[in-house]
Amino acid sequence: MTAASLPMPHLSFREADAADAAPIAALVNSAYRGDSSRAGWTTEADLLAGARTDAAEVLRLLAEPGAMMLLCLQGDDLVGSVHLKKTDARSAYLGLFVVRPTLQGGGIGKQFIAAAERIATARFGIRRMWMTVITVRSELIAYYERRGYRRTGQLQPFPGDAGGSVPTVANLQLEVLEKHLDDSETPNDVESG
Repeated sequence: MTAASLPMPHLSFREADAADAAPIAALVNSAYRGDSSRAGWTTEADLLAGARTDAAEVLRLLAEPGAMMLLCLQGDDLVGSVHLKKTDARSAYLGLFVVRPTLQGGGIGKQFIAAAERIATARFGIRRMWMTVITVRSELIAYYERRGYRRTGQLQPFPGDAGGSVPTVANLQLEVLEKHLDDSETPNDVESG
């Protein structure tokens, strides 16, 4: 049975709190770096060495005004997380979007990103979601394009202060992707943390 033929899992979503910082950091690192990330298709292990984040950074993100970390749960099991931050009156940034590598390709990411967009729209009153993606990650850009994001052509250098992330290839750049959100849906699927 392929991942595409499996039934869609029931997911719930809740806002993270400080007690979630270490599990979020572990999940993010497992999805982006090292051998564990190779179990999924979102790995950056061939582009960057070192940790993607740590509990201290997650705590800082949780404390930011106009921001939240949203958790994706299957039962009581943490299977995904995302950072959402209002950046202006009509826009929010979506970052650190992860699904556990061994569960990637089964539809969780599709459900989770749709929920994150609905929740950000309701929480922040936004109309536009944006993100940055490493330009050489064509499969990841294509994934987001299938979710309605479009390439803007806006490029940014890979940050020199990326915490524990150390580029292993030269000249990494980020591209801004954006999606204009439909306000016809209202979320009722997040619990406050």
